[in-house]
Amino acid sequence: MVDAEYDAVVVGAGGDGPVAAWKLAEAGLSVLLLEAGPFHGNEKWPDPHGDPGAEASSDVDDLSGELLDEQFTTREFEMVNRLIFGPADENRGIWARKFPGDGAILQCAGVGGTTLHYTGCHPRAYPAAIDEQGHWPIDYADLLPYYREVEELCDVQPAPVTAKEELFFRGAAAAGWEFIDGMNVTSPGYRPQPNAIRRPDRSLHVDGDYDGEFTYPDVTGHTLGLGEIAGNPHPRGAPFEEKAKRASNVSFVPAAMRTGNVTVRPNAFAVDVTTETPLGDTPTATGVTFRDTWSGSTTTVEAEVVVLAAGAIETPRLWLNADLPDEEWVGRGLTLHFGDNVMGLWDADDLEATLGKPTVDQHEGQNIAARFDYPGLGMLQTVGTTPGVGAILGFGASASGFAFQHDTEDAPWDTMGRLAGPDLKRLLSDYRRMLPVLVVSDDRPLKRNGVTVQDGAEDEHGPIPLVNYTPSEADRKRRDELAEIAAEILREAGASHVHRSDSPPTALHLHSTMRMGKVVDEACEAYAVDRLFVADHSALANGVGGPNPTNTGQALAARTGEKIVERYF
Repeated sequence: MVDAEYDAVVVGAGGDGPVAAWKLAEAGLSVLLLEAGPFHGNEKWPDPHGDPGAEASSDVDDLSGELLDEQFTTREFEMVNRLIFGPADENRGIWARKFPGDGAILQCAGVGGTTLHYTGCHPRAYPAAIDEQGHWPIDYADLLPYYREVEELCDVQPAPVTAKEELFFRGAAAAGWEFIDGMNVTSPGYRPQPNAIRRPDRSLHVDGDYDGEFTYPDVTGHTLGLGEIAGNPHPRGAPFEEKAKRASNVSFVPAAMRTGNVTVRPNAFAVDVTTETPLGDTPTATGVTFRDTWSGSTTTVEAEVVVLAAGAIETPRLWLNADLPDEEWVGRGLTLHFGDNVMGLWDADDLEATLGKPTVDQHEGQNIAARFDYPGLGMLQTVGTTPGVGAILGFGASASGFAFQHDTEDAPWDTMGRLAGPDLKRLLSDYRRMLPVLVVSDDRPLKRNGVTVQDGAEDEHGPIPLVNYTPSEADRKRRDELAEIAAEILREAGASHVHRSDSPPTALHLHSTMRMGKVVDEACEAYAVDRLFVADHSALANGVGGPNPTNTGQALAARTGEKIVERYF
């Protein structure tokens, strides 16, 4: 079946696609925004996981905070199952991907994409990663007006400080690092996390005199009860667009729909990009074929411009499964911020002397509210978790086996590797006196790392993506140096025991598989296909130096939307 023609079709309503759709729609273009997963909090789909519901939504009045409250709980395992990359019909199981070793791919399906499970972290790229590493065809300055635009719409502000952040800041200062004041980071130091999360009202939370239910309208910002990872339900009772975490489903999607020019079609998995090729000329994108994930029927929609924003795995997969030119860098150059976890444990008396209370209480505040930046190496950030997630991150997986296999006498940590038995029980029993630190390294794009597909390993949408990733020795050295800095900060803050996970590669931040300067040009239009653009993290030319990539991906998508209008409309 051939659907109506639009000016533009955007494949993917995750973190970046809605930004491009918003920019195109603001210019007066008609836009179809396709999403493989469901649309939560929309009255057209009151039971998005139990019933196919309507076909599409184009009215911002369809959005319902009350429905979102019903569909997004704070039960972590339930939300992981609900949002993991798979069809809305949970009886069908998740969509298959293959990742090497013990690592995992952490992505979501649904309008909002993986911002449904992100922690709101919205720092900018390190300027040196764009201007000095030689990967980018544009300058850092080119992104600044788009950063400001994204930060304003997402209400990006420094995260509030609770005990866990205060402890980290004390350790960083004692270790001799400088406080960073500003968004454009050029030297090492520590600072509050710039978060796309509306801050709590001081009189209700910080001063401690509020005794209500922490629901809207009494509470209009964050409740300081974590919860960013498990959807975005806070504050309860708030209208759809007033939820504290500014994931793309509550920020850019409503902004795009409010133009009156955007139609959102969930449960639509793109399986082909249609093209026309004049004799001896470059192919031109003319539309997209997608599969309804409930009925299995396929539809082709025609468009003047096609924008791929399905993410750093599914965008190259779609290219490779479509009848598009065989380009050597498509799917290549994957960076994922090769990471690790370092955790500190304190004695109660030491915490009492430092914080005035015997616990760190990592479950209070925002999930990630403090950071340490080191351009050229990457970053560190504190992680507030519940006990189960903390156990998985800190102790559940290691690339170097069990802790008892390692001699750490000369190491800056007391234990390293996977813990089990009495040691695991002992540390987990002291959960309230722990502070985990996430190590996020500036891994560099290598051609051997990336996404391929293979006939014979298929799902209903064609050959599945096979992800390959092996860090370089330089990547490992950068991660090791960051882990040592994390251990030093924890020690200086008074930790009596430091544990390093030596985590296996995990695909948490995914970028650079359709790189600017290799697959797409400075406007993010494909070199090999006219009118085919990429507007997601896959277009990032590297891992932006280590900072969380959402802000940069969205800024680049906003810029790409403007470039599309300039070139073709």
